[in-house]
Amino acid sequence: GNHEFCPSQYEINLWHGDALDAADRTFLFKTAVKDVTNRQGIMSTFIGKPFVDEGGSGFHLHFSVTDVNGTNMMGEPNGDLSIIAKRMMAGVLEHAPALVAFCNPTINAFKRLGPDTMAPYRANWGYDNRTTFVRIPPERGAGTRIEVRIGDGAANPYVMIAAILAAALDGLSRQLDCPPHSEGWSYTDERQPVLPITLTEALDAMRADYFLVGILGEPFVQAFETLKRDEVRRYEEAVEDPSTREVTQWEIDEYFEDF
Repeated sequence: GNHEFCPSQYEINLWHGDALDAADRTFLFKTAVKDVTNRQGIMSTFIGKPFVDEGGSGFHLHFSVTDVNGTNMMGEPNGDLSIIAKRMMAGVLEHAPALVAFCNPTINAFKRLGPDTMAPYRANWGYDNRTTFVRIPPERGAGTRIEVRIGDGAANPYVMIAAILAAALDGLSRQLDCPPHSEGWSYTDERQPVLPITLTEALDAMRADYFLVGILGEPFVQAFETLKRDEVRRYEEAVEDPSTREVTQWEIDEYFEDF
C-alpha cells in the first residue's frame, strides 16, 4: 500500500487470485481495517467521496484469464491484446450502464464520478489511460490484464466481481467487437456514451439489462433495486437540493461508518 494524493487517503493493492478468493480477501481486508481503526479510536471509510473538496476513492478491479496451464490468455507475442481480451472488454463496455449500479451502490458514489474527475464518465477504454472506464495497464506477458475503474469503495466485492466477469464472458461468447480506444483526456471523446450520472439512472439501466439480471438472479436484483430506490427516496426527502454535488450530512450519517 501507499499514501495517495489526498490527506489520509491510502491505496491498497491486494494480490491477484481466483475470483471468489479475491472477493473473500477484499471483504476480509475491509472488515479488518474497520476493526483495527475502531480499536484505535479512528474512523475509516471506503465510500467514494467522503470530502467534497478532496479526490474520491475508487475500487478498481484488474482481471485476466489463463488456460489450464496457467498461461495468460490476454495478450499476443507482439504486445497487442488478444482477441479474447478484446471481446471480453467489449462485453464489459456493452454492459457498462448496468455495471454502474452494481459497482456504485450509493448516492455518494456518483459524486466521485463525472467529467474531469480522473474517474470514469463514458463507456470507453484506453491504453494506460486513467480517465477511461476500462484501462489497459502497460504490463505485458503474464501481467497483461484489464482494469475496470468504475467501482466505488462501498461496492460489494462479490456482486461487483460477478457482474463484471459475467459481462466479460458475454462479450466473449457473443464475439463482440471492441470499439476504438480513447486517447488523452477521454471525457471529451464523444464517440462513446456517457454513463448513468445518478443512482436512479444506474438502477434503470440495471433493470433494462436482461442478461445481467438473469445471471445475478431476479430475486437478488429485485431486493437490491427495492432497497436502493428506497434509499434514493429517503435522500430526496431529507436533502433540500438532491441534485447537489456537495457531500451532504445525510450521506455522512448514512454511509461513513458502515462503509
